[in-house]
Amino acid sequence: MDILKYPENMPRRPPPEPEGALYVRLPAKAVDKLDRAAEALGVRKKDLVAGLVTRYVDPDSRKGLSALGALSQPRRGMVELGQDGPTLGSYSFQAYDAPERAPERTPERALEFPEILTAEQAGQFLQLDDKDVLELAETGQLPGRKLGKVWRFSRAALVTWMSAPISK
Repeated sequence: MDILKYPENMPRRPPPEPEGALYVRLPAKAVDKLDRAAEALGVRKKDLVAGLVTRYVDPDSRKGLSALGALSQPRRGMVELGQDGPTLGSYSFQAYDAPERAPERTPERALEFPEILTAEQAGQFLQLDDKDVLELAETGQLPGRKLGKVWRFSRAALVTWMSAPISK
């Protein structure tokens, strides 16, 4: 065997599959089970989850969706509209703690941001100045909604935005 031709004769690895980001909050018991299973099998948690999803999740069939629906806890509620129909009003997405009592945001507390953020909270979450957040939102670069004169941002949308590849 000619040692110089060895690299040419080596089998080529297939290119890796494209990956996407998934950030989920799981109950502590589920996290512990996933940690223990990954440790016992000697695999990464992402590979374990990807294998489970590939094998058991079939969103393209009614049977697959029914099986998944039976595993998940429903998050539906009923709204009584009454005789006069829905009542229009307003809702504040501000944090419940007064600013002087609100704990300081630290990396350990990053998951404690509300689902819907103000521009100031989005700035804290992204570690940006409020003005930069508003400028990015106004130009359509940052996902958000303008409600009247104020902007609101979905925490999940900001995480997805941060996880996406930068388009050139």
